[in-house]
Amino acid sequence: MIKTEDYPLSRVPQDKKVSFFSVAIVYMGALTSLDQFMLGAVLGNSMTLTDAFTALFVASLIFCVVTYGLGIAGMREGISGSLLARWCGFGRLGAALVGLVVAVSLLGWFGIQNAIFAKSLDFALGHKLGFNTAAILSGGLLTILVAFGFKALRIAARVSVPIFILLVAYISFKILTGNNVPDINQLTAVGDTLSTGEGITIVMGGAIMASLVTPDLTRYSKNDKHVLGVIFIGIIVGKCTVNGLAILIAKTLGTADVVSIMSQAVGITGLLVVVFSTLKVNDLNLYCSSLGIVNAVEGLTGKKLKYLSTTLVIGGLGTTLSVLGILDRFVDFLTVLGVVLPPIIGIMLTDYYVLRSHRKILDMSRLEGKLPDETQTPVIGWLAIISSIVGSIVGVVTEWGIPTINSLLAASLIYWLFKVAVNRNQKLVGSEKAI
Repeated sequence: MIKTEDYPLSRVPQDKKVSFFSVAIVYMGALTSLDQFMLGAVLGNSMTLTDAFTALFVASLIFCVVTYGLGIAGMREGISGSLLARWCGFGRLGAALVGLVVAVSLLGWFGIQNAIFAKSLDFALGHKLGFNTAAILSGGLLTILVAFGFKALRIAARVSVPIFILLVAYISFKILTGNNVPDINQLTAVGDTLSTGEGITIVMGGAIMASLVTPDLTRYSKNDKHVLGVIFIGIIVGKCTVNGLAILIAKTLGTADVVSIMSQAVGITGLLVVVFSTLKVNDLNLYCSSLGIVNAVEGLTGKKLKYLSTTLVIGGLGTTLSVLGILDRFVDFLTVLGVVLPPIIGIMLTDYYVLRSHRKILDMSRLEGKLPDETQTPVIGWLAIISSIVGSIVGVVTEWGIPTINSLLAASLIYWLFKVAVNRNQKLVGSEKAI
């Protein structure tokens, strides 16, 4: 059994930082995964080729910027994203709520990935297991893997990432050979039509969770250059390539069903590779979800949960979501994530880089290899929570622009205005008392 300390409630010590490759392969595994292939297939099946690639380009550009900001903060502070939120506007209890949002969102991803795993496995075995049995077996296997910790993720990713990339390359060559882009562009969308704005939102919804949990991985990185390299490889080389190929393949075949695509292209062997490829992203979903729950419970109750037991419980809940049919709500799930999570990220970036509310405290405690103590940690950041809620509402109700950008910018601006007004009022009160 591999025993690894994952530092859910402390900084990663400098001597525990790992190589660029160790972090990059896990991060690329998350963004060259089956869910990204599914996302690209939805775009290709529901949009024109031009609109689909426009949505992918715009969303990826936004994703790169916000992810790099959070990645650098995670590397510098050596702490996870949900823990970092304590000193980025949300406070102890607010960060606990962020941890819950992360955990619940990743539970949804775990359920979706596990459903694809189970569907593929059941199909490959001639429907002898049945979907529910396959889902329970696959969910249990992945949960046990993640219980081993971060080191197990690196081992799994090193094996499964290359295999999945080779499979996608082979399928792309087989299906797209003889079909040029102009001909593919003439094919009509088969699925429910999506606008460019809706496409950008679901692309962001499919990637924004990776942005929020980027510090969970880059806290193991050694410097800024490593973080930049990790994000470049993950997003530009990995995510955009997989999304783009999936768009072309889905448009050519006229379906967004991953199991159907794989079975048509490479038969049972391909489906078995798909089953294995889900390993690398679902272990990351469960790993980061466990960190979010540990942080949330500690923030709300002061009780420190055991990583192993927390992972086992969350894995069971995610498996249940698979059995209940979360895969059928894939697009709806992405749309919700695309307007709910960007406000949290926008506020964290605004507080950490613009307002710098707790940077001095973080800097001083970092020199000691510790976290700021209780007296230096705000209990709850109401302004951040309110701004997040308002930003999400703006993203949902506004009919102009792009929902995911609207929610991120609205929350960031509202939070900045709130903080400036409060700080100015505090200075006025202080001046009056001095007089």
